[in-house]
Amino acid sequence: MTYLKLSIFTFFLFYIESCKEVSLDEKSTTPTISNEVFSTDFNYLPTSTTNQIIEHQFYTLSYSELHEQAEWVAYELKKEFISSRNLKRPYFNQDVKVGTKSADWRNYKNSGYDRGHLVPAGDMKFSEDAFTDTFFTSNISPQLTSFNNGVWNRLEQKVRYWADKYDGIYVITGGVLESELRTIGEEEVAVPNYFYKVLLDTDVTTNHVKMIAFLVPHESSNQPLYEFVVSVDELEQLTGIDFFPNISNQLETELERKSDYKSWSFN
Repeated sequence: MTYLKLSIFTFFLFYIESCKEVSLDEKSTTPTISNEVFSTDFNYLPTSTTNQIIEHQFYTLSYSELHEQAEWVAYELKKEFISSRNLKRPYFNQDVKVGTKSADWRNYKNSGYDRGHLVPAGDMKFSEDAFTDTFFTSNISPQLTSFNNGVWNRLEQKVRYWADKYDGIYVITGGVLESELRTIGEEEVAVPNYFYKVLLDTDVTTNHVKMIAFLVPHESSNQPLYEFVVSVDELEQLTGIDFFPNISNQLETELERKSDYKSWSFN
C-alpha cells in the first residue's frame, strides 16, 4: 500500500462514492462531505494514458516513454511537511523503477532548458529521502529558466502557502504532452508548451471540499496567478487524463466544471 492511499482524501472519496450524493451548504456553493465512513485502501490517483505507474514513497507518477517524462505526478502535501531546511542538492539520477528507463540528465546539457522539477524539491524538505527522490529524471521536464524561476516558482510557493493555510492539500502536476512538440537531447525529451497543476482541498472541520486547476503557458509571465485558473474539465479534455476517476459522477461534475478561484486565498 502506498503512502498516497493513506490520507484524509481517501476516506472522503470512498464515502462520496458509496453514498452517491453531495449537498451544498446553505451559505456556500462549496460542496459538503461527510467523514463518518472511510477506507484506507482506496485509490484516488488520476488515470494513466501510458499504463506505466511508478510509486515512490511520497509521490506517484505516470511515465510517458514517448515524451521521456511523467505525464503527471501526484502527492499529498501536508502542513507539517512544509519546511525551510537547507539540504544539499543531490545529482539527478535515472529512475530504476521506470521499466523503459527514464531519460538521462545529459539530454538537458547545453539545451537551453532547466531540469524543471514536477514534484518541487521544496515540497519535500521535511525528509532527506523524500527530497532526494525528487531528483529522479522521471520527475523533471524541460523548462525555460525565466519560466522555472518566475511564474512557475510563484505557483509552487503559493501551493506551499495553501498547504499550510488549509492544513494540507492534494497536488497533481505535469506538462501537457502533445504530439509534435519540440525535443531536446539524443533521447528526444519533449518540451511542453503548457504546464498544469490541479489542487484538491478537503476541510474535515467544516466538511467542505474545493478544487482548483492552473494551465500556465511555458513562457515568462508577470500575470497574477489567478489569470491561469481553468476548469478541471478543460484540462481533462486537453490531456486525456481523468484526474479524479473514483469520485462519484455527481461530485465530480460539480467540482470539475468550475473555474472559480474565490474560495482560494491569493493574498
